[in-house]
Amino acid sequence: MSTHARPLAVWLAAAPDAQLAALFEARGVREDAPWADFFDAAEALLDTGSIERMLPRLTLAEARALRGAVDGEDPGTEASALLALGLLRPDGTPQPPVADVVAARELPAEDDLTDPLPADERSEARAAERAFTSVGAIADLVLLAAETPLSLLTGGNLAAGEKRRIAEAGTPAEILDDLVAIAVAAGILATGDRKLRQTAAGEAWLRLAASDRWTALAEAFRASLPRGLRTEDGGWLPLSRWPRQHPWDPAWGERCAAIRTRATLLGLVTADGTEPQWAVPLRLGQRADATGLERMLPTEVDKIFLQNDLTAIAPGPLKPALDVRLRGIAARESAAQASSYRFTAESIAHALTTGETAASVLDFLGEISLTGIPQPLEYLVMQTAQRHGLVRVFTDWSGGTRVSSADATLLDAMGVDQSLRPLALSRDAEGLSSRVGRDTVFWTLTDARYPAMIVGADGQPLVVDRNPVPATEPPAAHDYSALIARLRAQQGPDADAAWLDRELEAAVRAKAVLHVEILMPDGSTRELQLEASGLGGGRLRGRDRAADVERTLPVRSIQSARVIAPSTSSGTDTGGDR
Repeated sequence: MSTHARPLAVWLAAAPDAQLAALFEARGVREDAPWADFFDAAEALLDTGSIERMLPRLTLAEARALRGAVDGEDPGTEASALLALGLLRPDGTPQPPVADVVAARELPAEDDLTDPLPADERSEARAAERAFTSVGAIADLVLLAAETPLSLLTGGNLAAGEKRRIAEAGTPAEILDDLVAIAVAAGILATGDRKLRQTAAGEAWLRLAASDRWTALAEAFRASLPRGLRTEDGGWLPLSRWPRQHPWDPAWGERCAAIRTRATLLGLVTADGTEPQWAVPLRLGQRADATGLERMLPTEVDKIFLQNDLTAIAPGPLKPALDVRLRGIAARESAAQASSYRFTAESIAHALTTGETAASVLDFLGEISLTGIPQPLEYLVMQTAQRHGLVRVFTDWSGGTRVSSADATLLDAMGVDQSLRPLALSRDAEGLSSRVGRDTVFWTLTDARYPAMIVGADGQPLVVDRNPVPATEPPAAHDYSALIARLRAQQGPDADAAWLDRELEAAVRAKAVLHVEILMPDGSTRELQLEASGLGGGRLRGRDRAADVERTLPVRSIQSARVIAPSTSSGTDTGGDR
Protein backbone atom coordinates (compact mmCIF):
# COMPACT_ATOMS: atom_id res chain seq x y z
CA MET A 1 0.00 0.00 0.00
CA SER A 2 1.56 3.29 -1.10
CA THR A 3 2.08 6.05 1.46
CA HIS A 4 1.36 8.55 -1.33
CA ALA A 5 -2.21 7.36 -1.71
CA ARG A 6 -3.42 9.01 1.47
CA PRO A 7 -3.06 12.70 0.40
CA LEU A 8 -4.65 11.93 -2.96
CA ALA A 9 -7.49 10.05 -1.27
CA VAL A 10 -8.17 13.06 0.95
CA TRP A 11 -8.18 15.34 -2.10
CA LEU A 12 -10.52 13.01 -3.98
CA ALA A 13 -12.92 12.89 -1.04
CA ALA A 14 -13.06 16.70 -0.94
CA ALA A 15 -13.55 17.11 -4.70
CA PRO A 16 -17.07 17.76 -6.10
CA ASP A 17 -18.82 14.91 -7.86
CA ALA A 18 -18.52 16.62 -11.27
CA GLN A 19 -14.76 16.97 -10.86
CA LEU A 20 -14.45 13.32 -9.84
CA ALA A 21 -16.47 12.21 -12.86
CA ALA A 22 -14.26 14.30 -15.17
CA LEU A 23 -11.12 12.83 -13.59
CA PHE A 24 -12.39 9.26 -13.92
CA GLU A 25 -13.40 9.91 -17.55
CA ALA A 26 -9.99 11.36 -18.42
CA ARG A 27 -8.15 8.50 -16.70
CA GLY A 28 -10.26 5.85 -18.43
CA VAL A 29 -11.76 4.48 -15.22
CA ARG A 30 -14.43 1.83 -15.67
CA GLU A 31 -17.88 2.59 -14.28
CA ASP A 32 -17.84 -0.70 -12.38
CA ALA A 33 -14.38 -0.23 -10.86
CA PRO A 34 -14.19 -2.48 -7.75
CA TRP A 35 -13.13 0.27 -5.37
CA ALA A 36 -14.41 0.18 -1.80
CA ASP A 37 -13.35 3.69 -0.80
CA PHE A 38 -11.29 6.70 -1.83
CA PHE A 39 -8.10 5.03 -0.64
CA ASP A 40 -8.66 2.27 -3.20
CA ALA A 41 -9.31 4.93 -5.84
CA ALA A 42 -6.12 6.81 -4.97
CA GLU A 43 -4.00 3.66 -5.04
CA ALA A 44 -5.43 2.67 -8.43
CA LEU A 45 -4.81 6.12 -9.91
CA LEU A 46 -1.22 6.09 -8.63
CA ASP A 47 -0.55 2.62 -9.98
CA THR A 48 2.30 2.67 -12.49
CA GLY A 49 0.16 1.09 -15.18
CA SER A 50 -2.58 3.69 -14.77
CA ILE A 51 -0.04 6.53 -14.98
CA GLU A 52 1.60 5.09 -18.08
CA ARG A 53 -1.81 4.80 -19.78
CA MET A 54 -2.51 8.46 -19.03
CA LEU A 55 0.77 9.99 -20.21
CA PRO A 56 0.18 9.36 -23.95
CA ARG A 57 -2.96 11.51 -23.74
CA LEU A 58 -1.02 14.56 -22.52
CA THR A 59 -0.39 17.39 -24.95
CA LEU A 60 3.11 18.75 -25.49
CA ALA A 61 2.39 21.74 -23.21
CA GLU A 62 1.09 19.46 -20.44
CA ALA A 63 4.02 17.06 -20.82
CA ARG A 64 6.53 19.90 -20.56
CA ALA A 65 4.79 21.33 -17.51
CA LEU A 66 4.72 17.93 -15.81
CA ARG A 67 8.35 17.25 -16.61
CA GLY A 68 9.23 20.72 -15.35
CA ALA A 69 7.38 20.04 -12.10
CA VAL A 70 9.42 16.85 -11.67
CA ASP A 71 12.56 19.00 -12.02
CA GLY A 72 11.26 21.47 -9.45
CA GLU A 73 9.87 24.09 -11.82
CA ASP A 74 6.54 25.85 -11.63
CA PRO A 75 4.01 24.04 -13.91
CA GLY A 76 2.44 27.40 -14.76
CA THR A 77 -0.87 27.55 -16.59
CA GLU A 78 -1.03 23.78 -17.03
CA ALA A 79 -1.06 23.16 -13.27
CA SER A 80 -4.86 23.10 -12.96
CA ALA A 81 -5.23 20.62 -15.83
CA LEU A 82 -2.59 18.30 -14.39
CA LEU A 83 -4.13 18.56 -10.93
CA ALA A 84 -7.52 17.66 -12.37
CA LEU A 85 -5.93 14.54 -13.86
CA GLY A 86 -4.56 13.47 -10.49
CA LEU A 87 -0.95 13.87 -11.65
CA LEU A 88 -0.04 16.88 -9.50
CA ARG A 89 -0.63 17.67 -5.85
CA PRO A 90 -2.47 20.88 -4.90
CA ASP A 91 0.90 22.55 -4.18
CA GLY A 92 2.01 21.98 -7.80
CA THR A 93 4.44 19.16 -7.09
CA PRO A 94 4.00 15.85 -8.91
CA GLN A 95 2.67 12.78 -7.17
CA PRO A 96 5.82 10.73 -6.34
CA PRO A 97 4.80 7.68 -8.43
CA VAL A 98 4.15 10.08 -11.32
CA ALA A 99 7.60 11.63 -10.89
CA ASP A 100 9.20 8.18 -11.01
CA VAL A 101 7.51 7.37 -14.32
CA VAL A 102 8.04 10.79 -15.92
CA ALA A 103 11.70 11.16 -14.95
CA ALA A 104 12.77 8.74 -17.68
CA ARG A 105 10.65 10.33 -20.41
CA GLU A 106 12.20 12.49 -23.13
CA LEU A 107 10.66 15.59 -24.71
CA PRO A 108 11.09 16.96 -28.26
CA ALA A 109 12.89 20.16 -29.07
CA GLU A 110 11.19 23.55 -28.95
CA ASP A 111 8.38 24.21 -31.41
CA ASP A 112 8.71 25.96 -34.72
CA LEU A 113 6.35 28.89 -34.14
CA THR A 114 6.27 30.14 -37.72
CA ASP A 115 2.98 30.21 -39.62
CA PRO A 116 2.63 28.00 -42.70
CA LEU A 117 3.62 29.42 -46.07
CA PRO A 118 0.75 30.44 -48.37
CA ALA A 119 0.23 28.21 -51.38
CA ASP A 120 0.85 29.47 -54.89
CA GLU A 121 -1.92 29.47 -57.49
CA ARG A 122 -0.94 26.17 -59.08
CA SER A 123 -0.78 24.37 -55.73
CA GLU A 124 -4.12 25.88 -54.73
CA ALA A 125 -5.71 24.66 -57.96
CA ARG A 126 -4.49 21.12 -57.29
CA ALA A 127 -5.74 21.29 -53.70
CA ALA A 128 -9.14 22.51 -54.90
CA GLU A 129 -9.34 19.65 -57.40
CA ARG A 130 -8.41 17.17 -54.69
CA ALA A 131 -11.07 18.60 -52.36
CA PHE A 132 -13.71 18.43 -55.11
CA THR A 133 -12.79 14.82 -55.89
CA SER A 134 -12.86 13.84 -52.21
CA VAL A 135 -16.26 15.42 -51.61
CA GLY A 136 -17.64 13.55 -54.62
CA ALA A 137 -16.13 10.27 -53.44
CA ILE A 138 -17.62 10.74 -49.97
CA ALA A 139 -21.01 11.41 -51.57
CA ASP A 140 -20.66 8.10 -53.43
CA LEU A 141 -19.92 6.33 -50.13
CA VAL A 142 -22.98 7.87 -48.49
CA LEU A 143 -25.20 6.79 -51.39
CA LEU A 144 -23.77 3.27 -51.33
CA ALA A 145 -24.30 3.02 -47.58
CA ALA A 146 -27.88 4.25 -48.01
CA GLU A 147 -28.56 1.49 -50.54
CA THR A 148 -26.85 -1.28 -48.53
CA PRO A 149 -24.83 -0.82 -45.31
CA LEU A 150 -21.12 -1.37 -45.96
CA SER A 151 -19.26 -4.11 -44.08
CA LEU A 152 -16.49 -3.15 -41.67
CA LEU A 153 -13.61 -5.07 -40.15
CA THR A 154 -13.28 -5.40 -36.39
CA GLY A 155 -10.85 -2.47 -36.34
CA GLY A 156 -13.37 -0.19 -38.07
CA ASN A 157 -11.87 -0.16 -41.57
CA LEU A 158 -13.84 -1.12 -44.66
CA ALA A 159 -13.79 -4.82 -45.51
CA ALA A 160 -11.54 -5.84 -48.40
CA GLY A 161 -14.49 -6.88 -50.55
CA GLU A 162 -16.14 -3.49 -50.13
CA LYS A 163 -12.89 -1.73 -51.03
CA ARG A 164 -12.52 -3.75 -54.21
CA ARG A 165 -16.10 -3.02 -55.25
CA ILE A 166 -15.77 0.71 -54.61
CA ALA A 167 -12.32 0.90 -56.20
CA GLU A 168 -13.74 -0.56 -59.40
CA ALA A 169 -15.97 2.52 -59.59
CA GLY A 170 -12.90 4.78 -59.62
CA THR A 171 -12.04 5.70 -56.00
CA PRO A 172 -8.54 4.52 -54.98
CA ALA A 173 -8.80 1.84 -52.30
CA GLU A 174 -5.93 3.30 -50.26
CA ILE A 175 -7.86 6.48 -49.37
CA LEU A 176 -11.23 4.87 -48.61
CA ASP A 177 -10.63 4.47 -44.87
CA ASP A 178 -9.62 8.12 -44.61
CA LEU A 179 -12.73 9.21 -46.52
CA VAL A 180 -14.87 7.11 -44.19
CA ALA A 181 -13.17 8.72 -41.16
CA ILE A 182 -13.95 12.20 -42.54
CA ALA A 183 -17.58 11.25 -43.15
CA VAL A 184 -18.01 9.67 -39.71
CA ALA A 185 -16.50 12.75 -38.04
CA ALA A 186 -19.06 14.87 -39.94
CA GLY A 187 -21.90 12.64 -38.77
CA ILE A 188 -23.06 11.78 -42.28
CA LEU A 189 -22.05 8.13 -41.87
CA ALA A 190 -22.30 6.11 -38.68
CA THR A 191 -20.75 2.81 -37.61
CA GLY A 192 -22.44 0.10 -35.59
CA ASP A 193 -22.57 -3.70 -35.55
CA ARG A 194 -19.60 -3.70 -37.96
CA LYS A 195 -21.68 -1.86 -40.55
CA LEU A 196 -21.35 1.61 -42.08
CA ARG A 197 -24.70 3.34 -42.55
CA GLN A 198 -25.99 6.64 -43.82
CA THR A 199 -27.44 9.00 -41.20
CA ALA A 200 -30.25 11.53 -41.38
CA ALA A 201 -27.58 14.25 -41.53
CA GLY A 202 -26.02 12.41 -44.47
CA GLU A 203 -29.31 12.39 -46.31
CA ALA A 204 -29.54 16.18 -45.98
CA TRP A 205 -25.83 16.67 -46.75
CA LEU A 206 -26.20 14.93 -50.11
CA ARG A 207 -28.50 17.70 -51.33
CA LEU A 208 -26.11 20.54 -50.49
CA ALA A 209 -24.08 22.35 -53.13
CA ALA A 210 -20.49 21.14 -53.52
CA SER A 211 -19.02 24.12 -51.62
CA ASP A 212 -21.52 23.67 -48.77
CA ARG A 213 -20.71 19.97 -48.63
CA TRP A 214 -17.02 20.84 -48.31
CA THR A 215 -17.73 23.44 -45.62
CA ALA A 216 -19.61 20.90 -43.50
CA LEU A 217 -16.81 18.35 -43.83
CA ALA A 218 -14.01 20.84 -43.12
CA GLU A 219 -15.62 22.28 -40.01
CA ALA A 220 -16.40 18.79 -38.69
CA PHE A 221 -12.79 17.77 -39.38
CA ARG A 222 -11.56 20.70 -37.30
CA ALA A 223 -13.95 19.87 -34.46
CA SER A 224 -12.71 16.28 -34.38
CA LEU A 225 -9.01 17.13 -34.06
CA PRO A 226 -7.23 15.85 -30.92
CA ARG A 227 -6.63 18.31 -28.06
CA GLY A 228 -2.95 18.58 -28.84
CA LEU A 229 -3.63 20.06 -32.28
CA ARG A 230 -6.27 22.57 -31.22
CA THR A 231 -5.67 26.18 -30.22
CA GLU A 232 -7.50 28.14 -27.52
CA ASP A 233 -9.45 30.11 -30.14
CA GLY A 234 -10.86 26.93 -31.67
CA GLY A 235 -8.47 26.65 -34.60
CA TRP A 236 -5.49 24.36 -35.12
CA LEU A 237 -1.75 24.63 -34.83
CA PRO A 238 0.43 24.95 -37.96
CA LEU A 239 0.96 21.52 -39.48
CA SER A 240 4.72 21.70 -38.93
CA ARG A 241 4.06 21.41 -35.17
CA TRP A 242 1.63 18.48 -35.34
CA PRO A 243 4.16 15.60 -35.08
CA ARG A 244 5.35 16.77 -31.61
CA GLN A 245 2.02 17.48 -29.95
CA HIS A 246 1.61 14.15 -28.10
CA PRO A 247 5.24 13.33 -27.33
CA TRP A 248 4.60 10.36 -25.04
CA ASP A 249 2.16 8.56 -27.30
CA PRO A 250 4.02 5.83 -29.26
CA ALA A 251 1.15 5.62 -31.78
CA TRP A 252 0.98 9.37 -32.35
CA GLY A 253 3.26 9.38 -35.41
CA GLU A 254 0.94 7.07 -37.33
CA ARG A 255 -2.18 8.82 -36.09
CA CYS A 256 -0.80 12.26 -36.94
CA ALA A 257 0.08 11.11 -40.46
CA ALA A 258 -3.49 9.85 -40.95
CA ILE A 259 -4.93 13.19 -39.80
CA ARG A 260 -2.64 15.06 -42.16
CA THR A 261 -3.73 12.79 -45.03
CA ARG A 262 -7.35 13.69 -44.31
CA ALA A 263 -6.47 17.37 -44.27
CA THR A 264 -4.82 16.91 -47.66
CA LEU A 265 -7.87 15.09 -49.05
CA LEU A 266 -10.03 18.03 -47.97
CA GLY A 267 -7.70 20.50 -49.69
CA LEU A 268 -6.67 22.10 -46.38
CA VAL A 269 -2.99 21.58 -47.12
CA THR A 270 -1.21 21.21 -50.44
CA ALA A 271 1.09 18.39 -51.46
CA ASP A 272 4.15 20.56 -50.66
CA GLY A 273 2.86 21.52 -47.20
CA THR A 274 1.78 25.07 -48.02
CA GLU A 275 -1.59 26.47 -47.02
CA PRO A 276 -4.45 27.38 -49.42
CA GLN A 277 -6.28 30.62 -48.69
CA TRP A 278 -9.53 28.83 -47.72
CA ALA A 279 -7.73 26.93 -44.93
CA VAL A 280 -6.64 30.11 -43.10
CA PRO A 281 -10.03 30.96 -41.46
CA LEU A 282 -10.38 27.38 -40.25
CA ARG A 283 -6.87 27.40 -38.76
CA LEU A 284 -7.62 30.67 -36.97
CA GLY A 285 -10.82 29.31 -35.42
CA GLN A 286 -13.18 31.23 -37.69
CA ARG A 287 -16.08 29.97 -39.78
CA ALA A 288 -15.10 28.27 -43.01
CA ASP A 289 -15.07 30.51 -46.07
CA ALA A 290 -15.27 28.51 -49.30
CA THR A 291 -15.26 31.57 -51.58
CA GLY A 292 -11.71 31.01 -52.83
CA LEU A 293 -12.27 27.30 -53.21
CA GLU A 294 -15.57 27.80 -55.03
CA ARG A 295 -13.87 29.96 -57.66
CA MET A 296 -11.65 27.02 -58.56
CA LEU A 297 -14.38 24.39 -58.67
CA PRO A 298 -16.06 23.51 -61.96
CA THR A 299 -19.44 25.15 -62.45
CA GLU A 300 -22.38 22.94 -61.52
CA VAL A 301 -25.03 22.36 -64.17
CA ASP A 302 -28.76 21.70 -63.88
CA LYS A 303 -29.41 20.19 -67.32
CA ILE A 304 -28.56 16.90 -69.01
CA PHE A 305 -28.68 15.33 -72.46
CA LEU A 306 -31.00 12.32 -72.78
CA GLN A 307 -30.04 9.99 -75.63
CA ASN A 308 -31.82 7.30 -77.63
CA ASP A 309 -29.54 4.57 -76.28
CA LEU A 310 -31.11 5.00 -72.82
CA THR A 311 -28.20 7.03 -71.46
CA ALA A 312 -27.90 10.52 -70.05
CA ILE A 313 -24.89 12.84 -70.22
CA ALA A 314 -24.32 15.69 -67.79
CA PRO A 315 -22.09 18.31 -69.50
CA GLY A 316 -20.58 19.24 -66.14
CA PRO A 317 -20.92 18.38 -62.44
CA LEU A 318 -24.65 18.00 -61.93
CA LYS A 319 -26.14 19.90 -59.01
CA PRO A 320 -26.11 17.52 -56.04
CA ALA A 321 -29.87 17.42 -55.45
CA LEU A 322 -30.44 16.59 -59.11
CA ASP A 323 -27.63 14.05 -59.15
CA VAL A 324 -29.01 12.24 -56.10
CA ARG A 325 -32.49 11.95 -57.61
CA LEU A 326 -31.19 10.97 -61.03
CA ARG A 327 -29.08 8.22 -59.48
CA GLY A 328 -32.23 6.89 -57.88
CA ILE A 329 -33.64 6.37 -61.38
CA ALA A 330 -30.53 5.51 -63.42
CA ALA A 331 -27.20 3.82 -62.76
CA ARG A 332 -24.22 6.14 -63.04
CA GLU A 333 -21.68 4.69 -65.45
CA SER A 334 -18.86 7.21 -65.18
CA ALA A 335 -17.99 9.99 -62.77
CA ALA A 336 -16.06 12.99 -63.99
CA GLN A 337 -16.78 16.62 -64.73
CA ALA A 338 -19.06 15.15 -67.42
CA SER A 339 -20.87 12.14 -65.95
CA SER A 340 -22.93 9.53 -67.75
CA TYR A 341 -25.96 7.57 -66.51
CA ARG A 342 -27.81 4.55 -67.94
CA PHE A 343 -31.51 3.75 -67.57
CA THR A 344 -32.50 0.10 -67.24
CA ALA A 345 -35.67 -1.75 -66.33
CA GLU A 346 -34.07 -2.56 -62.95
CA SER A 347 -33.14 1.06 -62.22
CA ILE A 348 -36.64 2.27 -63.12
CA ALA A 349 -38.21 -0.50 -61.02
CA HIS A 350 -35.97 0.53 -58.10
CA ALA A 351 -37.21 4.10 -58.42
CA LEU A 352 -40.82 2.94 -58.40
CA THR A 353 -40.13 0.84 -55.32
CA THR A 354 -38.81 3.89 -53.47
CA GLY A 355 -41.93 5.97 -54.18
CA GLU A 356 -41.50 7.37 -57.69
CA THR A 357 -44.25 6.98 -60.29
CA ALA A 358 -44.10 6.92 -64.06
CA ALA A 359 -45.47 10.48 -64.13
CA SER A 360 -42.98 11.79 -61.55
CA VAL A 361 -40.05 10.18 -63.37
CA LEU A 362 -41.04 11.60 -66.75
CA ASP A 363 -41.79 15.04 -65.29
CA PHE A 364 -38.40 15.17 -63.60
CA LEU A 365 -36.52 14.07 -66.70
CA GLY A 366 -38.46 16.53 -68.81
CA GLU A 367 -37.47 19.40 -66.50
CA ILE A 368 -33.74 18.73 -66.63
CA SER A 369 -33.37 17.46 -70.22
CA LEU A 370 -31.94 19.69 -72.93
CA THR A 371 -33.10 17.26 -75.60
CA GLY A 372 -36.56 16.22 -74.49
CA ILE A 373 -37.39 12.62 -73.55
CA PRO A 374 -36.45 10.08 -76.26
CA GLN A 375 -39.20 7.64 -77.19
CA PRO A 376 -37.22 4.50 -76.13
CA LEU A 377 -36.77 5.96 -72.62
CA GLU A 378 -40.42 6.94 -72.31
CA TYR A 379 -41.44 3.48 -73.46
CA LEU A 380 -39.11 1.84 -70.90
CA VAL A 381 -40.55 3.93 -68.07
CA MET A 382 -44.16 3.23 -69.02
CA GLN A 383 -43.63 -0.48 -69.61
CA THR A 384 -41.79 -0.90 -66.29
CA ALA A 385 -44.52 1.03 -64.47
CA GLN A 386 -47.21 -1.19 -65.98
CA ARG A 387 -45.51 -4.32 -64.71
CA HIS A 388 -44.63 -2.81 -61.33
CA GLY A 389 -47.06 -4.02 -58.74
CA LEU A 390 -48.15 -7.05 -60.72
CA VAL A 391 -47.09 -9.04 -57.65
CA ARG A 392 -48.65 -7.79 -54.43
CA VAL A 393 -47.21 -8.65 -51.03
CA PHE A 394 -49.23 -8.09 -47.84
CA THR A 395 -49.88 -9.39 -44.36
CA ASP A 396 -53.01 -11.52 -43.97
CA TRP A 397 -55.40 -11.72 -41.02
CA SER A 398 -53.35 -14.45 -39.32
CA GLY A 399 -50.11 -12.46 -39.38
CA GLY A 400 -48.57 -14.50 -42.21
CA THR A 401 -47.40 -13.12 -45.54
CA ARG A 402 -49.50 -13.46 -48.69
CA VAL A 403 -48.36 -13.03 -52.30
CA SER A 404 -51.02 -12.45 -54.94
CA SER A 405 -51.01 -11.63 -58.64
CA ALA A 406 -53.44 -11.46 -61.55
CA ASP A 407 -50.89 -13.48 -63.53
CA ALA A 408 -51.28 -17.12 -62.45
CA THR A 409 -48.28 -18.12 -64.57
CA LEU A 410 -46.11 -15.70 -62.58
CA LEU A 411 -47.35 -17.23 -59.32
CA ASP A 412 -46.52 -20.71 -60.58
CA ALA A 413 -43.04 -19.54 -61.56
CA MET A 414 -42.40 -18.10 -58.09
CA GLY A 415 -43.64 -21.30 -56.48
CA VAL A 416 -40.92 -23.34 -58.19
CA ASP A 417 -38.15 -20.71 -58.29
CA GLN A 418 -35.15 -22.24 -56.49
CA SER A 419 -33.84 -18.81 -55.48
CA LEU A 420 -37.02 -18.30 -53.42
CA ARG A 421 -36.77 -21.59 -51.50
CA PRO A 422 -35.81 -19.85 -48.21
CA LEU A 423 -39.26 -18.21 -48.24
CA ALA A 424 -40.99 -21.63 -48.19
CA LEU A 425 -43.77 -20.36 -50.44
CA SER A 426 -46.86 -22.60 -50.58
CA ARG A 427 -49.38 -22.39 -53.42
CA ASP A 428 -53.14 -22.30 -53.00
CA ALA A 429 -56.08 -21.13 -55.08
CA GLU A 430 -55.62 -17.48 -54.05
CA GLY A 431 -51.88 -17.20 -54.45
CA LEU A 432 -48.81 -17.93 -52.32
CA SER A 433 -48.28 -17.84 -48.57
CA SER A 434 -45.18 -17.76 -46.38
CA ARG A 435 -44.35 -17.67 -42.70
CA VAL A 436 -41.48 -15.29 -43.42
CA GLY A 437 -42.06 -11.61 -42.65
CA ARG A 438 -43.68 -9.38 -45.25
CA ASP A 439 -40.70 -7.08 -45.84
CA THR A 440 -38.28 -9.99 -46.22
CA VAL A 441 -40.57 -11.66 -48.77
CA PHE A 442 -40.91 -8.39 -50.68
CA TRP A 443 -37.19 -7.65 -50.91
CA THR A 444 -36.37 -11.25 -51.81
CA LEU A 445 -38.87 -11.10 -54.68
CA THR A 446 -37.49 -7.72 -55.75
CA ASP A 447 -33.93 -9.04 -55.77
CA ALA A 448 -35.15 -11.92 -57.94
CA ARG A 449 -36.54 -9.26 -60.34
CA TYR A 450 -40.20 -9.98 -59.80
CA PRO A 451 -42.40 -6.83 -60.12
CA ALA A 452 -43.39 -6.87 -56.44
CA MET A 453 -45.17 -4.20 -54.43
CA ILE A 454 -46.08 -4.03 -50.75
CA VAL A 455 -49.70 -3.09 -50.07
CA GLY A 456 -51.31 -2.16 -46.78
CA ALA A 457 -54.54 -3.37 -45.19
CA ASP A 458 -56.47 -0.89 -47.35
CA GLY A 459 -54.93 -2.28 -50.54
CA GLN A 460 -52.92 0.88 -51.21
CA PRO A 461 -49.21 0.66 -52.12
CA LEU A 462 -46.72 1.26 -49.34
CA VAL A 463 -43.20 2.62 -49.70
CA VAL A 464 -40.78 0.65 -47.54
CA ASP A 465 -37.16 1.71 -47.02
CA ARG A 466 -34.90 -1.32 -47.15
CA ASN A 467 -32.26 0.35 -45.01
CA PRO A 468 -33.99 3.06 -42.98
CA VAL A 469 -31.77 5.83 -41.69
CA PRO A 470 -30.99 4.99 -38.07
CA ALA A 471 -31.74 7.52 -35.37
CA THR A 472 -28.44 9.08 -34.39
CA GLU A 473 -27.85 9.81 -30.73
CA PRO A 474 -24.73 11.35 -29.22
CA PRO A 475 -22.55 8.74 -27.55
CA ALA A 476 -23.62 8.32 -23.95
CA ALA A 477 -21.16 9.76 -21.45
CA HIS A 478 -19.86 7.46 -18.77
CA ASP A 479 -22.07 7.49 -15.70
CA TYR A 480 -19.93 7.44 -12.57
CA SER A 481 -22.73 8.36 -10.18
CA ALA A 482 -23.03 4.84 -8.71
CA LEU A 483 -19.26 4.55 -8.25
CA ILE A 484 -18.98 7.98 -6.65
CA ALA A 485 -21.96 7.25 -4.37
CA ARG A 486 -20.29 4.01 -3.21
CA LEU A 487 -17.06 5.86 -2.45
CA ARG A 488 -18.95 8.59 -0.58
CA ALA A 489 -20.81 5.99 1.49
CA GLN A 490 -17.48 4.71 2.83
CA GLN A 491 -16.21 8.21 3.56
CA GLY A 492 -16.01 8.57 7.34
CA PRO A 493 -15.54 11.75 9.36
CA ASP A 494 -12.01 10.75 10.46
CA ALA A 495 -9.76 10.16 7.48
CA ASP A 496 -6.71 9.65 9.72
CA ALA A 497 -8.40 6.80 11.56
CA ALA A 498 -9.55 5.22 8.32
CA TRP A 499 -6.05 5.40 6.91
CA LEU A 500 -4.55 3.87 10.06
CA ASP A 501 -7.01 0.98 9.85
CA ARG A 502 -5.91 0.31 6.27
CA GLU A 503 -2.25 0.45 7.31
CA LEU A 504 -2.81 -2.06 10.06
CA GLU A 505 -4.79 -4.39 7.79
CA ALA A 506 -2.02 -4.26 5.19
CA ALA A 507 0.62 -4.96 7.85
CA VAL A 508 -1.30 -7.97 9.15
CA ARG A 509 -1.68 -9.39 5.63
CA ALA A 510 2.06 -8.89 5.04
CA LYS A 511 3.05 -10.25 8.50
CA ALA A 512 5.11 -7.07 8.79
CA VAL A 513 6.99 -5.64 11.76
CA LEU A 514 5.47 -2.36 12.90
CA HIS A 515 6.89 0.51 14.89
CA VAL A 516 3.80 1.67 16.82
CA GLU A 517 3.34 4.59 19.16
CA ILE A 518 0.81 3.93 21.93
CA LEU A 519 -1.06 6.56 23.96
CA MET A 520 -1.05 5.37 27.60
CA PRO A 521 -3.92 6.06 30.08
CA ASP A 522 -1.77 8.60 31.97
CA GLY A 523 -1.28 10.62 28.75
CA SER A 524 2.27 9.45 28.10
CA THR A 525 3.32 7.55 24.97
CA ARG A 526 5.16 4.30 24.56
CA GLU A 527 6.83 2.84 21.47
CA LEU A 528 6.80 -0.84 20.54
CA GLN A 529 8.07 -3.04 17.73
CA LEU A 530 5.29 -5.46 16.97
CA GLU A 531 5.06 -8.38 14.55
CA ALA A 532 1.46 -7.86 13.40
CA SER A 533 -0.52 -11.12 13.41
CA GLY A 534 -4.19 -10.20 13.63
CA LEU A 535 -6.74 -7.36 13.62
CA GLY A 536 -10.33 -7.55 14.79
CA GLY A 537 -12.77 -6.19 17.30
CA GLY A 538 -10.94 -2.88 17.34
CA ARG A 539 -7.72 -4.55 18.56
CA LEU A 540 -4.33 -5.25 17.01
CA ARG A 541 -2.55 -8.47 17.98
CA GLY A 542 1.14 -9.16 17.58
CA ARG A 543 4.38 -10.25 19.21
CA ASP A 544 6.40 -7.63 21.04
CA ARG A 545 9.92 -8.22 19.76
CA ALA A 546 11.65 -6.59 22.74
CA ALA A 547 9.73 -8.50 25.43
CA ASP A 548 9.06 -11.60 23.29
CA VAL A 549 5.42 -11.68 24.42
CA GLU A 550 2.08 -11.53 22.63
CA ARG A 551 0.27 -8.24 23.03
CA THR A 552 -3.21 -7.04 22.17
CA LEU A 553 -3.51 -3.27 21.68
CA PRO A 554 -6.70 -1.19 21.32
CA VAL A 555 -6.57 0.45 17.90
CA ARG A 556 -7.95 3.67 19.37
CA SER A 557 -4.81 3.96 21.50
CA ILE A 558 -2.42 3.70 18.55
CA GLN A 559 -1.12 7.15 17.65
CA SER A 560 0.94 6.08 14.64
CA ALA A 561 2.21 2.98 12.89
CA ARG A 562 5.13 2.55 10.55
CA VAL A 563 6.42 -0.59 8.81
CA ILE A 564 10.06 -1.19 9.60
CA ALA A 565 10.40 -4.76 8.26
CA PRO A 566 7.88 -5.59 5.58
CA SER A 567 7.47 -9.12 4.32
CA THR A 568 9.65 -9.75 1.27
CA SER A 569 6.60 -11.07 -0.59
CA SER A 570 4.40 -8.04 0.03
CA GLY A 571 6.54 -5.34 -1.47
CA THR A 572 4.56 -2.66 0.45
CA ASP A 573 5.45 0.29 2.63
CA THR A 574 2.91 2.08 4.76
CA GLY A 575 2.94 4.91 7.16
CA GLY A 576 0.67 7.47 8.71
CA ASP A 577 -0.28 9.46 11.78
CA ARG A 578 -3.47 9.49 13.69
